[in-house]
Amino acid sequence: MDLALLRTFVTVHRAGSFTRAAALLGLSQPAVTSQIRTLERQLGRPLFLRQARGVTPTTIGDELAHKAAPHLDALVEIAETGLDDESSLRTLHLVGPPEFTAERALPALTALTGEDGQGFALRTSFGNAEEALEGLAAGHHDLAISTARPRGGLLTATPLCDEEHVLVAAPRWVELLGSGKPRRRGTRALENVLALKGAHALESVPVVEVHESLPFVSRYWASVFDSRPAAPGTVIVPDLRAALACAAAGAGLAVLPRYLCATALRRGDVVALHDPAVPPLRTYFLSVRTGTLAMPHIARAHEWLLRTAGDWC
Repeated sequence: MDLALLRTFVTVHRAGSFTRAAALLGLSQPAVTSQIRTLERQLGRPLFLRQARGVTPTTIGDELAHKAAPHLDALVEIAETGLDDESSLRTLHLVGPPEFTAERALPALTALTGEDGQGFALRTSFGNAEEALEGLAAGHHDLAISTARPRGGLLTATPLCDEEHVLVAAPRWVELLGSGKPRRRGTRALENVLALKGAHALESVPVVEVHESLPFVSRYWASVFDSRPAAPGTVIVPDLRAALACAAAGAGLAVLPRYLCATALRRGDVVALHDPAVPPLRTYFLSVRTGTLAMPHIARAHEWLLRTAGDWC
């Protein structure tokens, strides 16, 4: 079986589209279509079901991809690193959400970079869960950190850690809402108000968020108050670190990961408005393409992140 045909097939399987696969391979779409048809004729079975948008693999297509993809990845790795240049560092391509990757993953992985004979070079990209998993499946990345667990057998995911979410604001909001002296994790007066009025007690506070849909605040409201936020976003910034800075400056309330705002809470820059018995959690997953943990540098980074994550949350 022609390896070039297999490479095209695996790329189409990962991309879910002849058009996207052609762009990844640097080929024309008719060329990709022709190669897939040739492979299907050789096997005597259809590998994809053509749809209005993209393609869906058949059962035979999925089985072939799961068998062939790890070996093709290994061959690409050999071709890229070479066999004779033992001094060259392998490169690990990581993708994940910007805040978590910058604050947690990168400081951990830098311990594995360098020229100690086992180290690797590191290249990092930022993206949301959908972008990260699509890029991983397409072969752009070696490891992906995301808040979504991938479906299917092409990608393998392992829970990395749970992230606790905290409702925070500048101290002056605690004074206004609870008529009490702010303390490290909120005031008793404000807790009493929340116990009586629930989320309605917070309707007068502006909202700082990362998107107009209020993903963090909405998730917190649903989990803790069993309701939806009434106030629209007042300040929308596409980065949780910027949201923390705005909240500390008094712009309004924000729901943030505890790891991100822990220092600000200790300093008193922000205070927790509420201390629920069961705080909202969000799980991060560490994903790889199935079979690529056979590559030493990917396996080492994967194991190190899972081991280090035990101290994060």
